[in-house]
Amino acid sequence: MISTGDKASDTGRRLSRERTLVRHIARQRRPEESTANQIVAGEAKIDECLSSRLLIMLTFIGILLTACNLFTPTMPMAPAETLPRTFSLYTGDTEPDQHWWESFNDPELNHLVSTALTGNFSLQEAWARLKQAKAISVQAGAERYPQMDGVGNALVGREKFTDSSSNSFGIEDFNLGLIAGYEVDLWGRIRAQRDAALLQAAASREDVNTAAVTIAAEVANRWIQIISQRMQKQLLEEQLRINETLLELVDLRFRMAIVSALDVFQQQQVVEAVKAEIPLVERDEELLRHELAILLGRPPPTELGITRSKMPQPAALPPTGLPADLLAARPDVRSAGLRLEAADWQIAAARAARLPALSLTARARYGQGDLDLLFSNWLLSLAANLTVPILDGGRLAAEVDRTRALADENLAAYYNTVLTAVKEVEDALVSEAKLREHIQGLKQVVASARNALEEAGVRYQNGLNDYLPVLTQLLTVQGLERDLIRRQADLLISRVQLHRALGGTWPQELTPFEMQRENIGNRSPGESSQG
Repeated sequence: MISTGDKASDTGRRLSRERTLVRHIARQRRPEESTANQIVAGEAKIDECLSSRLLIMLTFIGILLTACNLFTPTMPMAPAETLPRTFSLYTGDTEPDQHWWESFNDPELNHLVSTALTGNFSLQEAWARLKQAKAISVQAGAERYPQMDGVGNALVGREKFTDSSSNSFGIEDFNLGLIAGYEVDLWGRIRAQRDAALLQAAASREDVNTAAVTIAAEVANRWIQIISQRMQKQLLEEQLRINETLLELVDLRFRMAIVSALDVFQQQQVVEAVKAEIPLVERDEELLRHELAILLGRPPPTELGITRSKMPQPAALPPTGLPADLLAARPDVRSAGLRLEAADWQIAAARAARLPALSLTARARYGQGDLDLLFSNWLLSLAANLTVPILDGGRLAAEVDRTRALADENLAAYYNTVLTAVKEVEDALVSEAKLREHIQGLKQVVASARNALEEAGVRYQNGLNDYLPVLTQLLTVQGLERDLIRRQADLLISRVQLHRALGGTWPQELTPFEMQRENIGNRSPGESSQG
């Protein structure tokens, strides 16, 4: 009598032998082996052709539907109509045909600005943020194209039956597949997200230009302030020599019993006060040199190669153009406008996300128990999925509200940036005009004070008055001389601020700092900077 277990073992061995035989036959199969196989192959080709046509048709329908975008942003009007027609001091249309710092005619300044535009780490941060924004725009645009993934797996093992023969059989299973997906942009959501990301990247590029404008202006300001401190130190040293000479004269008159000891003590006080000012001026110069080194991307202390000891004379006023020209000239205004436009596209994307979404999916799977015949058996499937948001707890509506509030914020920021740009130009123009008047009057005050000092000295030598008027006029003259140097520096800084406020087109020539490092090479300080 045969047991149930023996029957199961015999059945298992028989199935395994049949499976092995089928694999052997499959390896030896010829194209001409049977008409039935040819018919089956022909039907498979027909199915493949029909499936391909269906896929093409669905894709074409998706492209047609994509062309219909219901939500497009409505751009606000530029605030040009709210701006003044002209600046308070109109000097002609803007023609930024050269780098503004070259108007100071100083090769050292040209080299400093060129070095800063190459090595400044804040500018490098701006370049890095631009790269991030470009990568995000690529990610946002990737959804406009079909996505395809490949999958595969392999299983290799052995199966053993617990019978008296202890036979074992190999198990092999190989699968490969392709999965393609495509979301039909029915309402323009994907396009809106892509356009918003592209505008954000463009705004980041303008942020680079803004950083370059700021850095160039800060370098010029530090350069002017260093020269100012150097001139003040020279003036203090000259004043110290004059005061020491006067001290010797007063002391001589005291020894001759002509004046009292009070005159000597007062003049000694003036000498010591001037001596005490020199270290403070030296300190300020060193601190400014440290700040300039950081702007250049170098550690302080660093030799900067600044040899100039006289203040340069400002050139004629640059052409200011019209206030409306700032909308295109200033990179920060352009950046604010681009971010405003990006926010409007984000509103469109958020509104479109509340509508149904259609996605197409295609799958192709190849599988076989033998690796040589992997592509003999295959399965192709196509699917279309329609997703309709029904209940989301108000998440999508809240996203629309958020993007609208963001657009309002960007609109306010844009108008504020425009008004600030106009204010900065007006501030620079008014500051320069009034500083010129002040300097002209200050020069006359200095001349009058020197005449008064000379007259007080003559009267003191003739014994007509004591030393106090001389001392008073001496302190007045020396204070006015130092103040004149500071006001001349302020005039040049106002000119730098005017150039900064006007913006200009030169930052558009900037290239990534990696390329700048290659281009700048071993440029000498006397060469003109290029972008």
